[in-house]
Amino acid sequence: MQQRLAILDDYQGVAHGFADWAALEQAGVTASVYREPFQSEDALAAALANCQIVIAMRERTPFPRTVLERLPGLKLLVTTGMANASIDVAAATELGITVCGTPGSPTAAPELTWALLLAIARNLPAEENSLRAGTWQTSVGMELSGKTLGVVGLGKIGRRIAAYGQAFGMEVLAWSQNLTDEAAAEAGVQKVSKEELFENSDVVSLHLRLSPRSEDTVGEQELRLLGPEGILVNTSRGPLVNQDSLVRALNEGWIRGAALDVFDQEPLSAGHPLLSAPNTVLSPHLGYVTAESYRQFYGGAFEDVKAWLEGTPVRVITAG
Repeated sequence: MQQRLAILDDYQGVAHGFADWAALEQAGVTASVYREPFQSEDALAAALANCQIVIAMRERTPFPRTVLERLPGLKLLVTTGMANASIDVAAATELGITVCGTPGSPTAAPELTWALLLAIARNLPAEENSLRAGTWQTSVGMELSGKTLGVVGLGKIGRRIAAYGQAFGMEVLAWSQNLTDEAAAEAGVQKVSKEELFENSDVVSLHLRLSPRSEDTVGEQELRLLGPEGILVNTSRGPLVNQDSLVRALNEGWIRGAALDVFDQEPLSAGHPLLSAPNTVLSPHLGYVTAESYRQFYGGAFEDVKAWLEGTPVRVITAG
């Protein structure tokens, strides 16, 4: 039986270069690629109405129950990475949809985080723009050596960021709701309360998974504690930070600046207040967008589809 496979949100049009999707034709699978985001659930449901297999790129397209219930033909939903907060895995399981994940790069997001941090500390985007406009030196940057880095969330990525900070001569503080003394000691960082971290850090970098508990982890109180010379870096998920508070903090000078790779809604809409906020370095969720990462994402997705077709699914994600 002929089956349809949809590859979603291939923004750069590169999916075909990272896996041999044509090889699935021998198994009766026809692949279609969608580069642009869907503007509504209706548009998504219409496009995928006849698809049995869907490959989602991270959280770019949400799959809540309301969408999954409108896709009775869907049997396999693959997400790049092994966690996707925008997929209702419990609903998928209830509806008979297998959800699988893929390997991913452990270094892509931390490297992007550090690139953004260096860029805002030395005002690189603003200096480049002024240079191209004919002006020579307009600002004074900040060195990282001797400063204090606060890491919110000391998981795999957070530990790498802590190590980067130590390599740059920074003292590193860490906090999360579940952080243990042992984990902090193992990473060579000082465990503190959230209030202490924001009050005593020159730079705070966020590395939490998004959940109802972690949403709005950073609000007005934390931003005011970070202070007028403090920098916030967020390459995890936009809703970890209260957006209204962040916009006010930037416009009113509560903090020195913010480097952001993630936003409440993506893609970021034209006229969004963060686009005009001062003292920002913004990137369009590039944390995992590297050739090495995509090779693992799309290669793993291809393996997931092939294994499912053979009746032996791999890397199955379950609810809970």
